[in-house]
Amino acid sequence: MSGEAAPPLARSTLDRAAHRRTDPAWLAEAWLRGRVLVLDSTADGRTLVRTDVSPPALVLLGAGDLPAGSEAAAMFLGVEPDEVPVFAVDVVLPELPGTRAVGLRDVGHLLSDRDAGLFTTALALLNWHLRHAYTSATGAPTEMDEAGWSRIDRNGERIWPRTDPAMIVLVHDGVDGLEGRCLLGNNAAWPSTPGQRRFSCLAGYVEPGESAEAAVLREVREEVGVGVERIAYVGSQAWPFPGSLMLGFLATADPEDPVRLDPTEIAYARWFTRAEIGAALAGRTVDVGGGARLVLPPPASIALFLIHKWLDGWVDAGR
Repeated sequence: MSGEAAPPLARSTLDRAAHRRTDPAWLAEAWLRGRVLVLDSTADGRTLVRTDVSPPALVLLGAGDLPAGSEAAAMFLGVEPDEVPVFAVDVVLPELPGTRAVGLRDVGHLLSDRDAGLFTTALALLNWHLRHAYTSATGAPTEMDEAGWSRIDRNGERIWPRTDPAMIVLVHDGVDGLEGRCLLGNNAAWPSTPGQRRFSCLAGYVEPGESAEAAVLREVREEVGVGVERIAYVGSQAWPFPGSLMLGFLATADPEDPVRLDPTEIAYARWFTRAEIGAALAGRTVDVGGGARLVLPPPASIALFLIHKWLDGWVDAGR
């Protein structure tokens, strides 16, 4: 998926070429001619981008630029449209002129479709490996296998990467125009910043035996005490912090229903008009009480993507 219709971290141009993951001879040859994305787990999975171009572009290296033996723990990401294979490795970032270290949250929305897909996939795989050095079944140590797409223990028991499904929903009143409203919340776990308060869409994990739509109903009711209707799926994106798949929805609710917060989950919640959201996106101050101004979700998030979907062209009219 690519282009503006996709959430920021749902974009990619890569052929994952899964059939190559179990072909050691091909992988060995591909490593020598491939491109390599370096991630540094000691620096929160940061990588390098060039500083001489705008928007930022990933720095990919050749096998000869990396420490000896790097191929032993290389993760095969796939094959590019020009048929060059791409790998990722977890090593300390080299110091290269004209580059800077960045995290996916910082630049994911700015990267090209190609670079967004590479960085998101590599970080998701890296974080899975970091959390699965041992099997949950027996506690036995595991090692990387299948070019980074599984881990295996000494008894041959294999585990594969898993992604935790989570729903995220923009609740709105179904009203067109600048007076239409959406319901956003401030998570109780978010750090407090003087003079500002971040509001975002409501979200939560999909529980065992539950559909994503049922999770939308449950989470909104649990967090803010409001019932929703007309649940509509919009799109999804990976959120590899450490390993979620965010399933994005829009849903309607009645603003006259009282908002009842679960204080263990949500510290603040309130309805915002399109005019207020448009003003905040335009950089103007929107007062949310207590001397704090409204701060919206970061650009790489699917939350902001959903907010833009709801705005549906009303940002300019609200300025």
